[in-house]
Amino acid sequence: MSENDSSTQETSGPGLGLDMPETGQGNAGYQVLARKYRPSSFEDLIGQNPMVRTLTNAFATNRVAHAFMLTGVRGVGKTTTARLLARALNYESDSVDGPSIALNPPGVHCAAISASRHVDVMEMDAASHTGINDIREILDGVRYAPVSARYKVYIIDEVHMLSTSAFNALLKTLEEPPPHAKFIFATTEIRKVPVTVLSRCQRFDLARIGRDQLISHLQNICEKEGASVALDGLALISRAAEGSVRDALSILDQALVQEEGKKEVTGEDVRIMLGLADRTRVLDLFAMAARGDASACCAELHSQFEAGADPLIVLRDLLDHCHQCTRASVMGEDTTLEEYGDSAELVRTLGSELSLGQLARLWQMLLKALDEARLAPDPLSATEMALIRICAASTLPGPEEAARILREGNTETSPTPEATPTPASASGSPPRSVARTSGNAAPAMHVQPEAGPDNEPVARLHSLEDVVALLNENREMHLCAMVRRCVRLVSFRPGAIVFEPMDDAPAELAPELTKFLRDKTGETWLISLDGKAKGAPTLLEQKKTRSAQLRTEVEQSTQMHDVQSAFPKAKVINIIEPDPKNGGQT
Repeated sequence: MSENDSSTQETSGPGLGLDMPETGQGNAGYQVLARKYRPSSFEDLIGQNPMVRTLTNAFATNRVAHAFMLTGVRGVGKTTTARLLARALNYESDSVDGPSIALNPPGVHCAAISASRHVDVMEMDAASHTGINDIREILDGVRYAPVSARYKVYIIDEVHMLSTSAFNALLKTLEEPPPHAKFIFATTEIRKVPVTVLSRCQRFDLARIGRDQLISHLQNICEKEGASVALDGLALISRAAEGSVRDALSILDQALVQEEGKKEVTGEDVRIMLGLADRTRVLDLFAMAARGDASACCAELHSQFEAGADPLIVLRDLLDHCHQCTRASVMGEDTTLEEYGDSAELVRTLGSELSLGQLARLWQMLLKALDEARLAPDPLSATEMALIRICAASTLPGPEEAARILREGNTETSPTPEATPTPASASGSPPRSVARTSGNAAPAMHVQPEAGPDNEPVARLHSLEDVVALLNENREMHLCAMVRRCVRLVSFRPGAIVFEPMDDAPAELAPELTKFLRDKTGETWLISLDGKAKGAPTLLEQKKTRSAQLRTEVEQSTQMHDVQSAFPKAKVINIIEPDPKNGGQT
């Protein structure tokens, strides 16, 4: 399946359209595989069963839409499907005179539609015809009946490239099209298509083709071509194609050239052709990094680079290995690792050696490294620096082990992390607060989110904090924020509040607060402002003062001293106080 603009005349044949003979200009020279093996019927489409099933049912019940939107990544068959759909709408044979999904044998109009030369099937590339004048040409002709086919079919490829005015011009016709007209749109950027257009189309999302399915398709084509490509080579082609059949066939075309003078194209031939690193060697590189061998990592990376490996592809492979090791750690023997062959045992070993915390840290560091390498002037240097960082981090304890060290008051790190409870003070009693720390490579301690106030409804309020709690409970977030930020309390008693307003206090603060309290307590409240009185600090100011005092206390505490002994570059970034209403828990 490919999306080239030209096509060959189809003839009947078994699955995958592999028996299509070369016709027309194709006989004058070599025809690329992406054109030669383009599907000639819906049965030949691979990986698009949901769409085919929907269209089959729609045709069988005569509930055929007037406009279709085909979307998907490059090379999954959007243009091919559009032409097949145009053939299906205009199918006519000796025994069938009506729309049909079954296109074998080819109908009267099939050859001309497939070759893009049927007078009633118009194709337009919106990438080069974006303006309203191009659409007007279509709309001017849409009112006229087809010349020979059942329907006039308009295929607009890359429809997202149309201008706003062109889309607007289409809307009326899409909403009330003449009965003899059908529209088929194709795009790789569905989000750029206006919703007003999408809502008038039946949408089909063409899926990427799975690796196993794509490998099987490539094997069938190799048999038809009398060629031999090793299974690991086909797996590399499938992986590089990223679900695009057209890309896979283009790469296979290139790979078959490597066969000259050989009985079989090997995986190594394909790897060299694609400039890929040996995945086995990259797995060894991952193991070196995970175990902290920086010297071996640098030597292996440069060796792979000299052999033609792309640093960005190496990083992507390292991410893939990290993912597979994590799956092996979680799923154990149930993990499917056939693609690794003899190296599967190393993946399982790494999965058992590394904790989930360490694997998660590796994943994040590799992900960051990939972004850095993409932007770096020298991707190799960026990749090498990332591996050195990973090696340095491998000697640090995981989050679970860091918690155990702090709980036990032990400043020595241990290479094997263990799951442990939340750290406590040396005396065994819960600490007054928990400080979350970070450093250049040190992992952050897990801390639960700050507990909110007790929000049980109250009929009578005894403090400004009670008022804030009631506002918070009733989701009056704007009014709650104004009270916390702008009210400097002068006096408080049930039914009456006097406060000094901040300079930026809104004029509606007192009236809104009066109405809210009356509605919620059933009592009349007198809220008055006194600009001359000296009120207490606002609740927000009090919180900032308390936080500053608590930070000083924590930074000078014995516990923090132990943390910085274990992690010299650690610093306090957040402090969570125990909640006295929850038994001292955070």
